[in-house]
Amino acid sequence: MVIIAMLLLGGTCVATTYNKLVRLDQAAQAQWAQVENAYQRRADLIPNLVETVKGAAAFERGTITAVTEARSRVGQLARPSDVTTRPEEFRQYQQAQDQLGGALSRLLVVAEAYPTLTATQGFRDLQAQLEGTENRITVERMRYNEAARDFDTARASFPTSIVAGMFAGKFAEKQYFTAKAGSDVPPKVTF
Repeated sequence: MVIIAMLLLGGTCVATTYNKLVRLDQAAQAQWAQVENAYQRRADLIPNLVETVKGAAAFERGTITAVTEARSRVGQLARPSDVTTRPEEFRQYQQAQDQLGGALSRLLVVAEAYPTLTATQGFRDLQAQLEGTENRITVERMRYNEAARDFDTARASFPTSIVAGMFAGKFAEKQYFTAKAGSDVPPKVTF
């Protein structure tokens, strides 16, 4: 009788812990979907921004080319179904997104040198949408990191770590977004 009670108690603990890991894993996956949603919004806005800039000003083709190529690299990047648990693929994905963000920043800076372009309502609207999207990306990445932290903390805590170890393939450690190298140095602004 005592053995049956202990087995039931142990089974209940394992089931409860397993369900907790599933809930936290699903929360992290849902938040990752929000990160990808924000990236998709940015990718959808880029062609409109590029066409607006091209139509309003003939300037450094290299900048437009860099944006177009960076967007293409992001679109061509093959991602496994759960990039969040694969450190190298996650790093490559983050790097491609960072390159796209940098190219967009350069495009906006160069475009601002053309007063007729920045005076057009369409460009201002697109620029505001893009800035808002970049802010959304930052917020969604932060929220994903929080969800990943909650999952990884629970996964590594005792006794949850025992259950996670029993289902190691299902509950792999989540990766975190990190700052780009050199982002700790403030940019120089000169006039």
